[in-house]
Amino acid sequence: MGRNLQSGGRLRPVDLARGHGLSTQAVRNYEGAGILPAAERTPHGYRTYTALHARALRAFLALLPGHGHQTAKSIMRAVNQGAVDEAFRLIDESHVQLLEDRRTLQAVERALQDLQPLPASGTGPEGMFVGPLARQLGIRPATLRKWELAGLVHPRRDPRTGYRVYDEADVRDARLVHQLRRGGYLLEQIAPLITQVRSAGGLEPLEAALSDWRDRLAGRGRAMLTGAAELEAYLAGGA
Repeated sequence: MGRNLQSGGRLRPVDLARGHGLSTQAVRNYEGAGILPAAERTPHGYRTYTALHARALRAFLALLPGHGHQTAKSIMRAVNQGAVDEAFRLIDESHVQLLEDRRTLQAVERALQDLQPLPASGTGPEGMFVGPLARQLGIRPATLRKWELAGLVHPRRDPRTGYRVYDEADVRDARLVHQLRRGGYLLEQIAPLITQVRSAGGLEPLEAALSDWRDRLAGRGRAMLTGAAELEAYLAGGA
């Protein structure tokens, strides 16, 4: 898709920057990264922008909250290079990820329905070793060991081999940690939730975290709509 750099009046870098609360260096960086079309130059070498560049900048800034910096940058670069289908593919991938995150949230909420107080007795002789559990979750064994160091899981040691053994409660906690990590929570944020679940003193903290997660997913969805509208304005205005 060709870009008509003559559309609209002339804008200095500072005009474009001030209009969006940015520094002039940020505008130059965006141009250098391909987020904005290449600027024309005056006979003295100064950059000049147009309304097209302003639309491109608005589109990029609108795409950021829903897609993240790297994907938003890739979308704009694809559009500016004429690869609009690639831009649409990237957008589709973001929507797929959002849908997967929603399904993950639903899985966590379903998991809550089955959470029960831990039995007072000790752990039984059966359980899962670190390798099979890691494969089940799709993570590395080192990740499970990291969670153990953070106090999120408490596997026992097999008395004969010394290997870690995860009982049913450990497996439940590991799955819950994995789901919350996918939701963007840090280990230090997850720790008190797991402790609360483990002690069976109430699920309010976990429910509050899930409510926050749900709100953030809704925010991403709305941000994607806003980004799509600004991108369409850019595509229509630059056609």
